[in-house]
Amino acid sequence: MNGVAVSSGALALPWSALALEAESSMADMQVYPPARLGMRGSHPGSFEVAHALRDQRRVDLSGVSRTGETYDLVVVGGGLSGLAAAYYFRKNVGGSVKTLVLDNHDDFGGHAKRNELQYQGKLLAINGGTLEIESPSRYNEWARQLLSDVGVDLERYTRSNRATENLYSSLGLRSAYFFDKETFGVDRLAVPPRRGAEEGGPSKRFTPDFLRAMPISERARSDLMRLQDPNQPDYMPGLSSAQKKERLARMSYRDYLINIAKIDKQAYWFYMATGRGVFCVGADATPALFAWQMGEGAGGFAGLKLDPSPEGLLSDLPGGQHGRQRESDESVHFPDGNATLARLLVRWLNPRAVPGSTQEDLGTAQVKYDLLDQAANVTRIRLNSTVLNVRHDGDLGSAKQVIVSYNTAGKLYEVRGGACIMACWNMFIPYLVPELPATQKEALAYNVKGPIVYTNVFLRNWKSFEKLGISSVRCPTMFHDSMGLAEPCDLGNLHHARNPAEPVAVRMVRTPGSPGLPRKDQHRIGRAELLATSFETFERNIRDQISRVLAGAAFDPAADIVGIAVNRWPHGYSYTYNSLYDPLEWVFTETDKRPCVIARQPYGLISIANADAAASPHTDAAFLEAHRAVEEVIERRAYPFLPAV
Repeated sequence: MNGVAVSSGALALPWSALALEAESSMADMQVYPPARLGMRGSHPGSFEVAHALRDQRRVDLSGVSRTGETYDLVVVGGGLSGLAAAYYFRKNVGGSVKTLVLDNHDDFGGHAKRNELQYQGKLLAINGGTLEIESPSRYNEWARQLLSDVGVDLERYTRSNRATENLYSSLGLRSAYFFDKETFGVDRLAVPPRRGAEEGGPSKRFTPDFLRAMPISERARSDLMRLQDPNQPDYMPGLSSAQKKERLARMSYRDYLINIAKIDKQAYWFYMATGRGVFCVGADATPALFAWQMGEGAGGFAGLKLDPSPEGLLSDLPGGQHGRQRESDESVHFPDGNATLARLLVRWLNPRAVPGSTQEDLGTAQVKYDLLDQAANVTRIRLNSTVLNVRHDGDLGSAKQVIVSYNTAGKLYEVRGGACIMACWNMFIPYLVPELPATQKEALAYNVKGPIVYTNVFLRNWKSFEKLGISSVRCPTMFHDSMGLAEPCDLGNLHHARNPAEPVAVRMVRTPGSPGLPRKDQHRIGRAELLATSFETFERNIRDQISRVLAGAAFDPAADIVGIAVNRWPHGYSYTYNSLYDPLEWVFTETDKRPCVIARQPYGLISIANADAAASPHTDAAFLEAHRAVEEVIERRAYPFLPAV
């Protein structure tokens, strides 16, 4: 019930009835938020009043309750950027200033959420959204400062996990492919040999023996071998490297593979998911140049002999969303992803609410949610509070305060702030601040966030994975396009399973959309699909998919699945500029004409801080924009106890 395994008798009940009861129990605030399973992410209760505002385009404030609360700063949004804004404000202003952070979810962190489950005396924890700190050497000055101040020590953490990170390979587990019967006429798991396929790295992942185990045509096998051959033909003869790059920027990776490299459509199946993990669309809406730039197993480029991209191109824009990682610059992830960063930030803001003093303590620490919003706190975090209106108290030029109205449990409340930072989604800000100029509203609306689902399935053991010799599976035409055992890592007393007989979490990823349509259209259709899909439908597909992939390995979904968390993010990744649909200058340079630059301009006492403001879905971008917004607040407010900025 609510994503947690119940008795076998209850399993016979209609899941629609159980889902209704589960959603009802979701409102029980006595349940520890990270332990709430079922439909998570944008969970029931977190978006309905916001959608009503979207549809009605107005909110009746006549019955609002005035709390009498006044803060130096009100932050709308308790994700990483919102928490970072509270941190930078406190750090740089200090004194006795007070901050209120309002968030519509029942937990803080935004997309940096944590799912956890206690099973047979063992704590299991995994990310419910933001996974990792990508390319930390590229982090901007302000992001590095924040990590240091809140107690992140990546070197110590990485060193402590050196022996753990190779657990799966030490057991002979590999990454496999699953061919579904709906696409290929048969269900078949293809596992690479223990030697050869994996040793060559992503660009050498296919061997003749491995390909013969797949239900694909001989032509497709030949094309796959050709695409990974370093001596493959130049598919754009007679063009310079610069000319080739310009053409690649204007065609999708799908068009390049099908029409230029002329591969079989069955061979394209192996590359169709390229881009989904970054852009929430596949190869059909990802520029071929981006596929080359990202690397990650993208085939078909060796013969082009393209010149390396210079430093600063794509990779050094906030978040480095298109670039390869620099040599020896590994991404770092905690067991619960960047939820650890959110918890460390909250500890810095309110030490009483988060026990412990080191990053390692966070592995098993239980946040004291009842201490987040107390009158004595310098920084208060108020959850389950959906902001519906932000306006100046008086004329824009002379107003001394901002009035923020929000909904909690069906009632409207009002607080005041000396300034307000909007750390929510760009596309919703025009509804919340209707007085904004039309040009800025248009720029804010340009950002159409990509929908994505991180589904976490808790298993009582992973013997079936061991028996099949797999740790992860790519299945791009199934309900979830990938699934795999959670990355092996420890944090303090939170230990990953070392033995296949121990419980573990399995991550499944879904990026809904409509391949073939423009990227933004795919995002809108995918978002509508997510909101219309019930937990019952998710669960049925989850059980079906895992059972089919692990068929023949004694996997019993009724007994082996002990919990499910569907982290539904209809408004997921920030929109990044795409050379198929946007001007090239927006993609390659930080021009002032970018919509994100126009959108993030301060308006009176209101500033904007979020990853959308950088057109990047990455954590360092969220921190960078939070710092900028706080600087704007400090400059406008001219706090008397601060030196001139």
